[in-house]
This record gives sequence, structure tokens and C-alpha cells, in this order.
Amino acid sequence: MGVLRHLLVWSASAGALAGSLSLRAQQATAEGPSTAAARPEVEILSPDSESYLSGTTTLRASVEPPDAAASVTFAVDGRTVCQLSSPPFQCDWDAGPNITAHQIRVVANLAGGGRIVRTLRTKTIQFAEKVDVDVVQVTVTVMDGTGRFVRNIPRSAFRIYEDGKPQAITSFLSQDVPLELIAAVDISGSMTTAMPKLKLAVKEFLGAIPPRDQVTLLGFNDSVFPLARRAMDPAARVRAVDRLAPWGATALYDVLARSVDMLGRQTGRKAIVAFSDGEDQGSRVALEDVERRLQASDVTLYMIGQGRGLSHESLRAIMWRLATPTGGRVFSTDSIDQLQGAFEELLDELSNQYLLGYQPTNSRRDDTWREIKVQVDGYDNVRARQGYRAVVRR
Repeated sequence: MGVLRHLLVWSASAGALAGSLSLRAQQATAEGPSTAAARPEVEILSPDSESYLSGTTTLRASVEPPDAAASVTFAVDGRTVCQLSSPPFQCDWDAGPNITAHQIRVVANLAGGGRIVRTLRTKTIQFAEKVDVDVVQVTVTVMDGTGRFVRNIPRSAFRIYEDGKPQAITSFLSQDVPLELIAAVDISGSMTTAMPKLKLAVKEFLGAIPPRDQVTLLGFNDSVFPLARRAMDPAARVRAVDRLAPWGATALYDVLARSVDMLGRQTGRKAIVAFSDGEDQGSRVALEDVERRLQASDVTLYMIGQGRGLSHESLRAIMWRLATPTGGRVFSTDSIDQLQGAFEELLDELSNQYLLGYQPTNSRRDDTWREIKVQVDGYDNVRARQGYRAVVRR
């Protein structure tokens, strides 16, 4: 009987011990996720699902922690673009001249085994007809009799003429028209005293540009400096302005030529905003070459002259000579304090534009100037590019 009682006690103790061990095991399993290493996080930083892609595009992803990935692979529409084994996880890809939807896929192969996949789909502008390389794009600004921008004008109200001959409009966008913008800021030595207020005005301007638009920030003096590329998020672009430091001369023509080359011929609105307070000094590119590049592109040029630059009649004449044929214009500010107002007026214009396209009836590429005239029923104040040079495509 004593033996039986000891066996029963041992059995109960063993059962209690087993239950305790089982409970601890369950608790360990439940607490595991909080004590074990967190699963790595992967995010597509550029582009995003609101992007309109064309031309050279930067693909960028983040992995946290960065050493968690043995490699990161980017693919677009099912085709591998690049594979990277260390940060920064980014590479460039050519989206082509037309804006269409693309599927972006990022695969992070983890160092500890397994992989994480992220995908997104970008937007298309949905042109009614196919846009090819021979389509002429025209950005149009319409104002009423009081000087206010006019929105929601129907496609049927627009007329386009090339060398006096009517052209059929093959594409038309009037709302949320994608924009690729290059902002070029003079950081020559003459800007020293104005630099603090210039930085503030530029940051407010960049911060007000809609996130869907792609912006590249350039600084220029004797040379041209990329300060923020279009793949950067808006907050990073604004922070880049703080790196501006004045010195050197003013290579105005160089930065304009560089900007035109950077924008390329992709579909969509393209604009350059160039701010300077003085005449060109020491550019490698001649004025005539800048003019010719603008004529061969569909870029709209806006120029902002400030301070001492306004006292030079020759500089004002050059600004108008370059900007007017593109459908842009010149803003003049007597002092740096007026710069913010000029940027606000410019931003208002950029937010109220139409993008038209037509395939010219004259298909010859003979390097001649073709005059463009845009008319809008019921409105006389219409601004658009005045023409283009039909250069040979290479």
C-alpha cells in the first residue's frame, strides 16, 4: 500500500512537471516573435503607384536591415533589369518615349534563406491614339480677359495649324497632366547676400509641386551641379536646397543646354525653370546652340531674372528670345523678396495647362523651322510653343 501511494505521488508529480514543461513550451512559442529577430522589411521607394514613367527612370528599393538581403533583383513587365548585391539598391531603366502602365517587381533574396517580393503598377496617361516619335507635343496655356487661367476647355475647342495648314489633334490631356520639371538655380558668387532668401523661396516652390510630378534640381555657376534627382522624394529635394553655396561665375547657357538634354523626348509636359541674376559668363555652349536645342525639343522654358540682372537690357532680351518661342515666359523681380511671388505665379500656371499632340502632315525631316499656331474657341489669350525645328532623328 505504501509503495502504491508513492507511485501515485510520483505519477502526479511527473504529470505536473510535464504540464509545466508543456505550458512553458507554449509560452516560448507565443513569445517567440517578440524575442526572435524581426523579419526583414522591403519597400519600393521609386517609382510609386502614382508615377507616370517615360525616359530614363530610377528604380530604388530599401531593405531593413540593409545586410538582410544577399541580393535584390529589379524586374519590369516580367523582364529582369538589374541584380544588386549591396546597398544602395537602385539602378536606371529606360521606360521609352511613351507613358504606359508598367509592373515593377522587386525580389529580395535573404541572406538567411527565403525571399521577399514586392510589386506595384504605375499609371498610364491613356492617350486616345498611339503616340509615336513623330508626334509633335504642344503645351498650351489659356487665360481669360481678366488674366485668370481657364480650365476644363473641351478638346473640340482647340485648333492647331502648322505653317498655316490645319492639323488633326491625336492626343489631348486637360487634367492631371504629368510634368517633368528641371529647376536650375544660380549659385554664382553674386548671389551671396541673397542666398538665405533664395533658399527659402526655392524650398517653398519645390514643396508645393504635386508629388506626381518629377523634379530635378540643378545648381549652376562655372559648372552644373545635380543637387536632387527626380527619383528623390519631395522632402529630400527640399533638404537638398540647404546645400546651396554661392561662388564662381554664371554658366547660364551650359545649364540650359544640359537641362534640355536631360529631359529627352519622352511623352508628357516638360519644363525648365531657370533663375539667374546676371548675364552668362564662361559657358562652353553658345547662345545659338541653346536656341537650336530648344527649337528641336518640346520643352517649355521659364526664366526668372532678379536684381542686378534686370539692369542689363541684353540679359532681358536673351531671356525673352529663348523662352517665348517655347510657350514659356520671363518673370522679373526687382528684389529677392519678390521671388516667392514669382514662384507662386509660375506654379499656378503649371497647374493649369493642356497637352495636345498631332502628327504633322509634313513628315519631312529637313532641318527647317515649322511654325505652330494654336487657337481656342472663345479665347484670345492663348500661349503655346511657336514652332519647332524638324531635325533628323538619330
